[in-house]
Amino acid sequence: MRLFTIPNLMTCGNLLCGCLGIVFSFRGDLLLSGSLILVAGVLDFLDGFAARLLNQSSPIGKELDSLADMVTFGVLPSMIIFQLLERTTTSIDIQAMLISFSAFILSVFSGLRLAKFNIDTRQTDSFIGVPTPANALLVSSLPFILRNNPEYESWIVNQYVLVSYTLLMSYLLICELPLLAFKFKTFGWKENQIKYIFILLSVLLLFLLKFAAIPLIVALYILLSVFQRIFRFQ
Repeated sequence: MRLFTIPNLMTCGNLLCGCLGIVFSFRGDLLLSGSLILVAGVLDFLDGFAARLLNQSSPIGKELDSLADMVTFGVLPSMIIFQLLERTTTSIDIQAMLISFSAFILSVFSGLRLAKFNIDTRQTDSFIGVPTPANALLVSSLPFILRNNPEYESWIVNQYVLVSYTLLMSYLLICELPLLAFKFKTFGWKENQIKYIFILLSVLLLFLLKFAAIPLIVALYILLSVFQRIFRFQ
């Protein structure tokens, strides 16, 4: 059994990013934690691409990928939200602690989502429930939005907003909602029109809004997936 294939090394890089991101979140450097999620997201995409290109898919690679995703896209986003919730209060009473600890509901539901994905044979051409990297990508954007758009701080560093997001996304991670998967069998417009529309709109939003576009892109991803489901577009 070959442990150190190119795809597995990329997955290990994803896992390392998650571990380092957790350390930096403890130190209060949420920008670096968010950056490491972005790097891990690239590695997560490339490991699957490399496995298919090099024909190096293996059972251990699948398990390693889920373990890495649990750390980087499950625990680390919860750590970022935890640190943001800690900024919303100066008290150390039980209520404040419970509100802060509610961030880790995302970790629990991320684990459930990843376990479900591993045994669900329906999720080959599409996802059912929001993928953990999509949630992590949104959370990773929050420190950058706070730096570049301080006028949004009252919306982001807000107990009600953060707890509501945690509960909503925890549900969306495991709900029976078919979502787009960007695995192109062909590159024709007719077969991939929703995917191309999403990509074009995402590029436009990023150009106009920078990091503030990422929450909108994740919302757009969910809405277009629902649109495709209702109207049966390819």
